[in-house]
Amino acid sequence: MKTKTIEKKKFTFSDYWDRYSTITILAIMIVVFGALRPSSFLTTGNLVKIMEQSSITILLGLGEFFAILLGGIDLSVSSIMALSGAMTAKLMINAGFDPWLAILVGIVFFGLFVGLVNGVLVTATGLPPFIITLGTQAILRSLVYIVTDARAVSGLPASFSTSIGGKLFGVVPVPIIVALVAAAVLTFFTVKCQSGRNLYALGGNTQSAWYAGITVKKHTIIAFAISGLCAALAGMVNIARLAAAEPNAGTGYETYAIEAVIIGGASFFGGIGKIPKVIIGGLIIGVINNGLNMVGVSSYYQQLAMGCLLIIAVTLDRFFGASRKS
Repeated sequence: MKTKTIEKKKFTFSDYWDRYSTITILAIMIVVFGALRPSSFLTTGNLVKIMEQSSITILLGLGEFFAILLGGIDLSVSSIMALSGAMTAKLMINAGFDPWLAILVGIVFFGLFVGLVNGVLVTATGLPPFIITLGTQAILRSLVYIVTDARAVSGLPASFSTSIGGKLFGVVPVPIIVALVAAAVLTFFTVKCQSGRNLYALGGNTQSAWYAGITVKKHTIIAFAISGLCAALAGMVNIARLAAAEPNAGTGYETYAIEAVIIGGASFFGGIGKIPKVIIGGLIIGVINNGLNMVGVSSYYQQLAMGCLLIIAVTLDRFFGASRKS
C-alpha cells in the first residue's frame, strides 16, 4: 500500500500580504493615532465621523475598482461626481424636479450614461483608458463650470439633505448606509453573477478570456458604466452633506479612489481584488486624513503620506503579487 505524503506549503510574506495587508495597515493607523490622541481620536463620535467622511472615497473606489480590475484606470470619476451633483442640484432648484426624480436623473444620465460613453470610447478607439478618461475628466469638469457659472449651487430642498445626508433613526449617517449597500450589491455582482466573474478573467488575461468566449468590449463597457454609476452616487452624497453643489467638488478625488483600491489589495495589473477590501482601503484614507488633522499636521504632509503609502502598496504588489497569479 502506497502512502502519499502531502507537503504543506510554507506560509510566506506573499501569502500574508495577500490576506491581511489591508486590515493590518488599518489597525496600525488606528493604534498610532489612538496613542497620539487617545481622548479624541478613539471616541465613538469621531470613528463614526471617519466612516461618514470616508463614504465618498469608498463609493468612488468601488467604481474605480472595476476599471483597475481590467488593468485600466478611470481618471474621470471625480469629474463625474461633480457633474452629477451639479446637474441634480440644478434640476431640483431651477427645474423644480422632485428630489428623488432629480437623483434618478443625475445617477442615470450623468453617471451611468457618462460611464457608458467612457467604455464605448475605450473599446472603439483602442486607446488606453488612461488617455480616454484623462480627456473626459477635463471635458466634464469644464461642463461643471459652464453649468454652474463657476459658482456654488445652493438652496437644496431640506428633504433632500436630510434623506441623503442625514442620519437613519438619528443614529447611523445615511452616507455610510449608501456606501455599504452599494458595496453589498457589487460584491454580489462579482461573486454570483457570470458577468462579474468574467471581469476577473478578462483582467487576468485578456487573450485567454477572449478565447474562452468572453466578449471583451461588452465587459469593458460594463466596468466603466459601473464606475460612472458609483461616481454619481458619490456626487449625491457629497451635495447632500454640503447642502450645495460646488463646481470644484471632488477635485483630486480620483487619486483617493485609486489609492483606496490599491491599498485595499487590488492589483494595479488587473485580475485581482475584492470589494470588501476597497471599503477598508477607503477607511484607511479616512483614518489618515482625520488622524493627521487631529495631531495638527499640514494638509501638504497628508498628501505626502498618501503618495508614499500608494507607492509602497504598488511596489509590494509588484514584488509579492506574482505568487497569487501562479
